[in-house]
Amino acid sequence: MKEQVEFQDGNKEQMNKAKMNLVYVGMFSVIMLFAGFISAYVVSMGDSFWLKVPFPTAFWISTTLILVSSLTLILATRFAKAGKTQALKIMMSITLVLGLAFVYFQFKGYGQLVDNGVHFSFNRIVVSDGRYGDYFEIQKDDKFIEVNGNDFYLSEKKLTSSEMKDLQKFMAQFSTPDTNMVFKIKEYGKYKLIFKDQELKLDGKVLKNQKGEELAYLDAERLYFLARNICDGRGDFYVRGKMGKDFHVYFKGKELSYENRELMYQGAKLDPYMQVKAMESYDTASSFLYIITFAHLLHVLITVLFLFRAVIFSFSGKINSDNTIRLQMTGIFWHFLGLLWVFLLLFLLFIH
Repeated sequence: MKEQVEFQDGNKEQMNKAKMNLVYVGMFSVIMLFAGFISAYVVSMGDSFWLKVPFPTAFWISTTLILVSSLTLILATRFAKAGKTQALKIMMSITLVLGLAFVYFQFKGYGQLVDNGVHFSFNRIVVSDGRYGDYFEIQKDDKFIEVNGNDFYLSEKKLTSSEMKDLQKFMAQFSTPDTNMVFKIKEYGKYKLIFKDQELKLDGKVLKNQKGEELAYLDAERLYFLARNICDGRGDFYVRGKMGKDFHVYFKGKELSYENRELMYQGAKLDPYMQVKAMESYDTASSFLYIITFAHLLHVLITVLFLFRAVIFSFSGKINSDNTIRLQMTGIFWHFLGLLWVFLLLFLLFIH
């Protein structure tokens, strides 16, 4: 009988070790995955133009939450081993809530990035399609509206919020053309559209130049892109704010400045070839930011399901002083994800 008990205990211990080894294999796989992401990130930086933006506030909140959740999970494990059932239930419930809160604030952080014009899709860093002044300009009260960075000016004064909304309302007419690039124009008069130094007139419902010619399809498309940019509050950059303050652009590890709508590298204007290259460069950095953080979030979401199961087991008594292996397995992976998030945060903070 004694030998049978010892055999069962030994078999149980071997099974527990096998289960823990599976967790370690999973952790190793995750490490290799993110090592690949980080390597691709660093290689992509190379000689590329690289956008750096501040981390959303929500990401800092989520970092605090996942660290606190690790602490409550450690306490839950200790209470389980000590047979303190009530304390175990409380700590596990708190851990689950903190895990769900981490997920919530991660998505909230993505929302803050989008609000600042930082998207997952491969947008360019510098606006090229529909860039103000390349083909079209706008006059108000016979004075040209000017653009520098993401700011719009009239008579060297930055447009107020109400003035900008009024301009956006006017340009919204050109942001929803039909398939033939024909615009539905309801109001035309307060502003004047200037195309290649010629004022466009409204003939019935059609824009025509001084020669009575309608806009060609390609030019109408350019006007459409300009309207989209203005309606979205974009001037020269896709990301919102002021370059050098709200976001930074780097080339070969050196920060660029922006003067008179031209990028400056170490105090001198980029040569024409590099200016064109900058306008054709995509915001790869922000795409990597989304990929890396969302890949981590997916692993968190899966582990939250195991946390939920552990909470149920703690209330049903399946997790107790004699059986804590499920809790230990979940705990080790959860702590690992917390440490991984801190590492990714620091990496992206100092690199991105």
